Amino acid sequence: MQSVRRTSLIAQVTEQLKEDIRSGRWPVGARIPTEPELAELTGTGRNTLREAVQALVHAGMLERRQGSGTYVIATSEVGSTLEKYFAEAAERDVLELRRGLEATAAALAAHRRDESDIAKMQRLLEERNRLWPANRSAAIAADVQLHRAIVAASHNAVYLEFYDSLLGRIESSTRSRTDRIDGWYNDEHSELVQAITDGDAERAAKTTRCFLNTLLADYPER
Repeated sequence: MQSVRRTSLIAQVTEQLKEDIRSGRWPVGARIPTEPELAELTGTGRNTLREAVQALVHAGMLERRQGSGTYVIATSEVGSTLEKYFAEAAERDVLELRRGLEATAAALAAHRRDESDIAKMQRLLEERNRLWPANRSAAIAADVQLHRAIVAASHNAVYLEFYDSLLGRIESSTRSRTDRIDGWYNDEHSELVQAITDGDAERAAKTTRCFLNTLLADYPER
């Protein structure tokens, strides 16, 4: 993070924080550094930093959590609006949306993934599989981040922006669903990551659709 000039400091710092969020330096769900740390990084005073952070809280990109810190909840003002909408959407509708978006993203990821993407997906896959069922909460967090990593590997910024607005709903739905089941779909997720790693777009998309169709089977057609 570069030091900012002394003109229009609040606006500059606010924009710089936005850019760090958009770039993935602080992804959705991450806690940003403390105000003293940010003040040092940007070379500005704590009052300026506090106002910049508050501006992003009002914009719906950050959320202050008492006793815990400040967290990223959206990558843009639009993402925050969508997140609030999806929070009230029907579960079947969200799963159908995920099926279309994630299948296409998985196919793109098979074509576009790089070594960094592959390493991240494999790490998160191992983590989600290892943690279940001893630590379900941590396993679910890793599962959600794995699905996000697949979308990120598509290298389509619009897809990722849209998917980030779904993350809160995806995580809450996954937690609710795992309270009612014992399975964790390890084989399906391993097959998906392998298909992307192998560069097999058709198999990646098919595996994604099959997995989400399995989840959709629990919800009757209207």
